[in-house]
Amino acid sequence: MGSSALSAEPSHETAGRAAGAVTITATPLWRLRLMRSLPRYLLYALCAAGTAASVRFAVAPPSSAPRSPGALAPPPLDPAAEGYATLFARRYLTWDAARPQTSEALLDAMGGSGLAQDAGLALPPSGAQHVEWAEVVQARRQGPGAHVYTVAAQTDAAGLVYLTVDVVRRANGSLALAGYPAFVGAPAQEAARPPSMGDAVGDPSLATVLRRALRNYLAATPEEVDADLSEGAQVVVPGFGLTLETVQKLVWSTVGRSVLAVVQARDVRDARYTLGYEVDVVEVGGRWEVSAIQVDPDQ
Repeated sequence: MGSSALSAEPSHETAGRAAGAVTITATPLWRLRLMRSLPRYLLYALCAAGTAASVRFAVAPPSSAPRSPGALAPPPLDPAAEGYATLFARRYLTWDAARPQTSEALLDAMGGSGLAQDAGLALPPSGAQHVEWAEVVQARRQGPGAHVYTVAAQTDAAGLVYLTVDVVRRANGSLALAGYPAFVGAPAQEAARPPSMGDAVGDPSLATVLRRALRNYLAATPEEVDADLSEGAQVVVPGFGLTLETVQKLVWSTVGRSVLAVVQARDVRDARYTLGYEVDVVEVGGRWEVSAIQVDPDQ
């Protein structure tokens, strides 16, 4: 038969009868072909899965190391929230035991009913403290619209202190404290590392231009600086004059484009400074010209 195959197997009904009795059972031919081809199809599927995995790893390889909390992107800036945290730190750290009502009123206006009176601050019997300056030095995002700011504050009594302030921006856009402040240590820091130095500037004509331009720049004489500027360059000189004493280093930070200059200068009070300037240069018709000194005033 073209559409089925015959198979012979002992019949359960004739198990007790004479030996040699068989039963004929018909099996569709397509089923036999499928059973014979199934292992090959499974092998094809495994190969396809392996190829897909290889492509995925080539296009988007997994990270070699898990991302730590410190490696996360910095929180989005919210200048108003930073200012709110700084204002609270100033009010919290500024007090006079002889006039406690002053600090009480200022703190209650920010703390509200969500915190204890005076944000939990109890003044000593005597003494006073004032904040000389305060600013946000670190920020951490705690949730949607919520940040923890570390405020550095220089006080006349306790010295330099670091205070964390939790600030939340509510759905209506208003700012509020999200908890009590905390005194903490300074953010992690390391000793300064010397900048990587490139090759020394070997062109005497370029060195001459750099020394002259920096001398005029530090002296705050823009009309003299203009003589060494390239076409279209804008340089804004400092607000006070310095006298260039020595040029300690002239090295390439980008060969042919930018030079790092380390100089010594002094002011009218005879205070001396070691300063580092990155000077962008361009060669025009065999003559070196300056295109920028340290910063671009248009950016």
